[in-house]
Amino acid sequence: MIKHSDLGPESFATSRKLKRMISGGEIRMAGNCHLRTYGLLSCGSGKRMKRSNRVFFADERDALAHGYRPCGHCMRAAYGQWKNRDATAGSR
Repeated sequence: MIKHSDLGPESFATSRKLKRMISGGEIRMAGNCHLRTYGLLSCGSGKRMKRSNRVFFADERDALAHGYRPCGHCMRAAYGQWKNRDATAGSR
């Protein structure tokens, strides 16, 4: 997990660094550290979030390992599975 703010100050150089990490496959998912959600880099909800709340993950397994849940907007199927699993665990 990489915090967006840890990549450097908001600048063109930081944006280029982030672009290289995405192009190189080092970053494939993004998340919100306050809501503990993760989703696709193309998600509209993710694009609107504050830079200070944004985190990046190498993949879905990395996000799940850090205790994040799928985004209900861009990952509907995974969110449905997570929600059903959570409801089942709560009924025990």
